[in-house]
Amino acid sequence: MFVFLFLAAVSSSFSQGIYRNFQEQSNKNNASGMLVLGGWAITNIATGAIGWSNTTGTEKYFYQMNFMWNLVNLGIAGYSLNTWENINPWKFNQQQIMERHIKFENIYLINTGLDVVYAGTGFLLRHLSESSQKRPDLLMGYGNSIILQGGFLFLFDGLMYVIQRNHKARFIKNLDLTIVPNGAGIHLTHSF
Repeated sequence: MFVFLFLAAVSSSFSQGIYRNFQEQSNKNNASGMLVLGGWAITNIATGAIGWSNTTGTEKYFYQMNFMWNLVNLGIAGYSLNTWENINPWKFNQQQIMERHIKFENIYLINTGLDVVYAGTGFLLRHLSESSQKRPDLLMGYGNSIILQGGFLFLFDGLMYVIQRNHKARFIKNLDLTIVPNGAGIHLTHSF
């Protein structure tokens, strides 16, 4: 009986450990992505501020929108990095770890679709600028900026989705779930 309890405890600790490793890598992937997003945002804020103050017409509005759009990107990146930094990984069980991973995977996938809408909105603004009597330069500049930002975010979110999806697929591929012959339990192993 003691041997059975000991083996059950070791098995539970082992499986909990592989899920913790999975969660740690998932968080690292997300944090790396947010560093990229934050770097993009800082670059666009800096160039946007300079361009906004040193250009006129369509270019001025292009830089203005880049500046404003990336204030939001910087806020998202900063908030996300702060949140992941302060998460206690030991408060999640195996199911919660996988659910959180899938949630972020889905967020990246949904955002990829939204990014197409952003770029489409940019093209619409460009089109509307051709017939605008009041602010064709604003519509064209904002449109060009939103196309750029939507295109970057499409690549970013799509890549983050693929990275996280592949991370989960590799993890699941290396799991081996088998039912114990007498039907009294499940055996979990993880290949390295």
